[in-house]
Amino acid sequence: MNRLLPIVLAVALFMEQMDSTVIATSLPAIAKDIGTGPIALKLALTAYLVSLAIFIPVSSWMADRFGARRVFRAAIAVFMVGSLACAVSGSLGEFVAARFLQGMGGSMMTPVARLILVRGTPRSDLVRAMAWLTIPALVGPLVGPPLGGFITTYFSWHWIFLINLPIGAIGIFFAGRVLPDMPGHRDRAIDWTGFALSGLAASGIVFGLSVISLPALPPVVGAVTATVGIVCAVLYVRHARRAATPLLDLALLKNDAFRAAIVGGNLFRIGVGAIPFLLPLFFQLGFGLNPFQSGLLTFASAGGALLMKFFAAPILKAAGFRIVLSSAAVLGACLIAANALFTPHTPWLVISGVLLAAGFMRSLFFTSANALTFADIDDTEASQATAISSVSQQVTIALGVAVAGGILEVVAFWSGHLTITAFEIAFVAVAMISALAALPFLRLPLDAGQTVSGHRPKVQSVEAQSPPV
Repeated sequence: MNRLLPIVLAVALFMEQMDSTVIATSLPAIAKDIGTGPIALKLALTAYLVSLAIFIPVSSWMADRFGARRVFRAAIAVFMVGSLACAVSGSLGEFVAARFLQGMGGSMMTPVARLILVRGTPRSDLVRAMAWLTIPALVGPLVGPPLGGFITTYFSWHWIFLINLPIGAIGIFFAGRVLPDMPGHRDRAIDWTGFALSGLAASGIVFGLSVISLPALPPVVGAVTATVGIVCAVLYVRHARRAATPLLDLALLKNDAFRAAIVGGNLFRIGVGAIPFLLPLFFQLGFGLNPFQSGLLTFASAGGALLMKFFAAPILKAAGFRIVLSSAAVLGACLIAANALFTPHTPWLVISGVLLAAGFMRSLFFTSANALTFADIDDTEASQATAISSVSQQVTIALGVAVAGGILEVVAFWSGHLTITAFEIAFVAVAMISALAALPFLRLPLDAGQTVSGHRPKVQSVEAQSPPV
């Protein structure tokens, strides 16, 4: 396996994943500088997510039309321009527009990186490569908040965005030398109707859920927008069935392994998407920890994710996708629920141990699920698979935060104020949703995706078991 390939891709994705969460702890400082309030500035967070949702569906067409390597390098450049625009913003409107521009670059980085990895890696090495590529998505949201607080406290919030410029330049340089050349097909036409419907569907749902969970606007705005998104999603499904070359080809869901990876991954991601939202609040509001102490505890999950990359391939080879993914879903859900058992008196070593195990299990699940996504997919279908997978991820992450935030709001309303009990209920609820992820994988055969996992189940034939006559 070309180890430089996933490393170059992972560094670029880490920049994008970390940046998407790093400004959360810096909102008050940014708001003060540009003359607005922290609540209004949450529109910048939403603008980034909406931009991702709009442009991720078209990423597969862009990669096939202009070439994956070229699009990936251009995406980093757009992300850098957006970062610079964020750093020099002087008003709320400028900052929101700059974050939207950043999202346009980020929308191409993740799906196109996966496409390059799949097309440039032999199927037998895909699990190891995916282990490297999965780490940024798990570590970034955990590292972002404490790092953002540190930079804002000891330097200036502007450096949160300016630091992307040298990292991005290095990424463009090495991408041009390490990534394989993948020429585009100039005759590939775009499905404009599908682009409009898919963009409205994904952005409507993500924006609506984000407003509901982070109320910068009245919740009714979020509810109406999410409803519009759902309607557009239904219309897109009808359109995709009739279109000759739909932007997102939903026919791929007929593939059993791909469907299980998407459905199971989405269910598990609802729980995992809620954790970066719940844990810092739980530790700070429930335990009285400061942001730095909270960040140190949650970083244990990142340690588990890093540790997993050495074990994913041998575990999958020994047990196969069905057993690994169903087991990881259940165990990962149990570790999410275990957060409800923490109290202010629980030793930090115990909390860190549980979070370390949780990070390991989540990383094992997503590395395996991402590899299974492409296990039975041809290279010609890989661009479609990456786009469908990336769109579903954005929607379910937003859904996880919305579910967790909604539970906290409901419990706080009935009890009169936000208590530790509200967090305990939220942890258990999202854990139960995540546990459901095991069901799609249990329906797979034992040898599902064996060309990628290398697992060869030992099954005796009926003839071998029958005594001679």
